[in-house]
Amino acid sequence: MFESIRKNTKIAMLLLLLLIIPSFVLVGIDSSYFSGSSPVVARVDGQDITQNDWDNAHKVESDRQRSEQPQMDAKLLDTPQARYATLEKLVRDRVLQVAAQKMHLVTTDARLARSLQEIPQIAALRKPDGSLDAEGYRALVATQGMTPEGFEASMRRNLSLNQVLGGVVGSSFATSSQGMAAIDPLFQRREVQVALFKAADYEAKVRPTDEELQAYYQKHSSSFQLPEQVSIEYVVFDIDSVRAGITLNEDDLRTYYKENLSRHMGREERRASHILIAAAKDAPAAEREKAKARAAELLEQLRKSPAEFAALAKKHSQDPGSAPQGGDLGFFARGAMVKPFEEAAFGLAKGAISDVVETDFGYHIIQLADIKAAREPSFEELRPKLEAELKQQQAQRKYAETAEIFANTVYEQADSLQPVADKLKLKIQTAQGVTRIPQPNVVGALANPKLLEALFASESLQSKRNTEAVELGSNQMAAARVIEHQSARVQAYDEVKAQVRQRFVADKAAELARQEGQAKRDAWAEKPAQATGLAAPIVLSRDQAQGQSRAIVDAVLSAKPDALPLWTGVDLGSAGYAVLKVIRIMPSDGIDQQLIAQMRQQYTQWWSSAEGLAYYETLKSRYQAQIKVPRPSSQTSTEN
Repeated sequence: MFESIRKNTKIAMLLLLLLIIPSFVLVGIDSSYFSGSSPVVARVDGQDITQNDWDNAHKVESDRQRSEQPQMDAKLLDTPQARYATLEKLVRDRVLQVAAQKMHLVTTDARLARSLQEIPQIAALRKPDGSLDAEGYRALVATQGMTPEGFEASMRRNLSLNQVLGGVVGSSFATSSQGMAAIDPLFQRREVQVALFKAADYEAKVRPTDEELQAYYQKHSSSFQLPEQVSIEYVVFDIDSVRAGITLNEDDLRTYYKENLSRHMGREERRASHILIAAAKDAPAAEREKAKARAAELLEQLRKSPAEFAALAKKHSQDPGSAPQGGDLGFFARGAMVKPFEEAAFGLAKGAISDVVETDFGYHIIQLADIKAAREPSFEELRPKLEAELKQQQAQRKYAETAEIFANTVYEQADSLQPVADKLKLKIQTAQGVTRIPQPNVVGALANPKLLEALFASESLQSKRNTEAVELGSNQMAAARVIEHQSARVQAYDEVKAQVRQRFVADKAAELARQEGQAKRDAWAEKPAQATGLAAPIVLSRDQAQGQSRAIVDAVLSAKPDALPLWTGVDLGSAGYAVLKVIRIMPSDGIDQQLIAQMRQQYTQWWSSAEGLAYYETLKSRYQAQIKVPRPSSQTSTEN
């Protein structure tokens, strides 16, 4: 049959067209058939933000956070709350972008250049002559997956967006009275006596029977359930494994050394002395002319007798910092002096004396004492650093090529991970007791929600075949296979009898402590003279807890001081109960005034942030920003 089709290919294609075309005519072709439309998750100023936009933005944000914090638990970046926070940021950027366009806020080339120079990594790429190392700059932005043009466009856009809220935040202020009204409660101090009824002191009074323990077990059986778990084997493919397999060619390494030598060279330094005749830049013209004439007279003397430079500097230079040293300024590189002075100093030959040089400080005569040439490090000195850089570059390229091999192999030879391990020289790792939700101490691949989801998919559990290749993060993938599966089950009473008894005793002891504490609180409030067991008075404040628990501090400071002293109590949960006697409110004397000033400054910053947020909310309303995806129930991000 297949042979017949192969011999009559044209006829078969014609029949297929006759069958397919009528279905399109009758049903129609939706535009999404070709465009691959994605659901709309938000809208700003009539422009849609799609699910694809959201997914791409979250991938970029996750990669950025991983690069900044390599030790961060990867699972924290893929929670519903983290994804929703990315969507909120995406909407915020769109709102600010629309606002910047409507307000005609643009970033000039000069502003962009200044901002780039303020980035230390870029500033370090300056060559001795002041120009930028173009190749080093290109390599630097490439580490972020960008071209120089793309990086500069992104910087220009961010600077424009910052202007939208910058005017509001930058002009915001809070009065001293507002600040003190807000921070006074933080420093309020109250004198209190505490009586603790510790649960541990009541444990000896709890003598449970077997019937009570079994009843407790039945009531709390869900607490003794073992979660569903699997034993697995898995492989991780990342850029480190690619880098480990790279052997550098000596000629390539030496070529890379020559191409990048300028980036690793030091900077030329010069040692000079000067005589300054001071004249402020805003001084009257006549005064500056007089200073210039005086400098010219000294220069004429030096032309006749250069050896007297130090003596003349000590006597006539008006630079108090260098005059006592004969005008000596020591060694300096480009960028350390004002431009006219620098150009003159770096244009002199060793031992030469300059003409009169004018700057904003006045008029200078410069003598060049020495030149310290930029040191050229040898190939062997730079070898370790060059090897690391070149290996990283080659690994980056090779990873992209090899990742497809990894994904195809684990899919095509799904009965085992050995083929992909052999092909790419990877280590097969094993793990037992892997659960759908990883334990707090689990890190790495086994903490990745996507890999766990793939492992616990019904197909993986039943067939015990390889999962698909799962992307864990930037330049990292993994695949796994279930070896053994155990369904969730409630442990038998005999297995957990000791745990049941421990929990029963702890619960009952806490209950006894609470009952006695509440009874004492009521009795002492009625007859204060009978109060016994109270500790010595202490003074508590929110910044000085005196070793007390946060629950006790909050209870003391939140109690309404209508009539003092007052009695109150606080349930400490499994720790027991505390009876509190609030005696009086103490004056806030002796507080560090520097700390108060810092808190006021912090309050002003909070106030500025609040005004900025309020203005942003106004912009959201103005440009009809909408998020169409419900906020995750467990909220960890701020309200949009």
